[in-house]
Amino acid sequence: MLPEVHDWDALDGAARRALLERPTAVGETRLREEVAVLLREVRTGGAPVLRALTARFDGCALECLEVAPGDFARARRELPAGLAAAMQAAYARIEAFHRAGMAAGYALQTAPGVLCERLPRPIARVGLYVPAGSAPLPSTALMLGVPARLAGCQDIVLCTPPRRDGSADPAVLCAAAACGIERVFLLGGVQAIGAMAYGVGGVPRCDKLFGPGNAHVSEAKRQVGAEGVAIDLPAGPSEVLVIADAGADAEFVAADLLAQAEHGPDSQAILLSDCPRLLAAVAGEIGRQAPTLARAEILARSLRHARLVRVPDIAAAMRISNAYAPEHLILAVRAPRRWLDAVASAGSVFLGDHAPETLGDYCSGTNHVLPTHGAARAFSGLSVASFQTWISVQEVDAQGLRGIGADAVTLARAEGLDAHAAAVSRRLARLEAMA
Repeated sequence: MLPEVHDWDALDGAARRALLERPTAVGETRLREEVAVLLREVRTGGAPVLRALTARFDGCALECLEVAPGDFARARRELPAGLAAAMQAAYARIEAFHRAGMAAGYALQTAPGVLCERLPRPIARVGLYVPAGSAPLPSTALMLGVPARLAGCQDIVLCTPPRRDGSADPAVLCAAAACGIERVFLLGGVQAIGAMAYGVGGVPRCDKLFGPGNAHVSEAKRQVGAEGVAIDLPAGPSEVLVIADAGADAEFVAADLLAQAEHGPDSQAILLSDCPRLLAAVAGEIGRQAPTLARAEILARSLRHARLVRVPDIAAAMRISNAYAPEHLILAVRAPRRWLDAVASAGSVFLGDHAPETLGDYCSGTNHVLPTHGAARAFSGLSVASFQTWISVQEVDAQGLRGIGADAVTLARAEGLDAHAAAVSRRLARLEAMA
């Protein structure tokens, strides 16, 4: 089913909101209940439950859930040379980009005798989830593992679903090894999130969980997050919004929309354009390209959520995009950088006709773990900072206390906190007595 073209100016407010509504999972209440039951089973049942759930959902019986050291060497031997080279090149770009974005601590004397600092510290133990679904995702292992290593995390745990034969995907193992990750567990889905959150079945309990996944994985992260386990981002189905002008290539635009739509039946692809001719051409290209793709069945479902929208001008498209806050934003317009300052909410932006979103998924250097479902209004994609905490420090000498102490006493008393005020005034009195 091809998406129809909608005219933004012909729609009222309610119709506009409905047009840009994101797909919602069917049976959300049932999904929450199913995930809650599975998490309880994992928390109380340990390794036997993890093995049973792996047999149930992944179709293989495992004696040992942790990947053996020898499996890493075997994976390197099995990895095709071309894939190994592409992964190595992607790793180098991802590392270079994330290293350049690392923030340094700083110190500032805010008053004579008062030194304030902010220091970065790596999160001690992080849990990375690399899904498989219909295909393994070594790119996700790189996107998670590279910034974790740059942050200095000493204990990195990675979970990924086993293949039918009970082994880990060689490409995922090689990506993990490239990032210095030595502990990999053959666990997928809710059981992987629960194992890392609770520390069961030999899987270490992790301080923060990272990684994308299906609706069950996202819900599991949400639920353990509500229990106090830190998670990276609120997650939802993948999405792309393309803004294109009359000079855009319809073949390329359609390919970008389909690339995102093939993630899953609940993915969303949106095109905003001020050119009716381009919108019609893109619709035709979708009809020609979709049947030739391997995931044509998934595309047939996800294209129900696709939207082709005529807007009065590119400025209006930018306003709509900012309200939608897409995970991926492609600016297929002439002089795209001119519009970059107008972008207020987006996970990752792709400028121009030669910047397909696929490059960001794999090898341009930016991170592909991004906020979805409008979360880009308040959240950012993963970076080294995602794997760090920041500690503030104050060093105060006698001169500093004399200089700022009175302000603290005044503010504390204004808030009715006499003990706070006394902690300062007693010191000031001692200094006065010693003078």
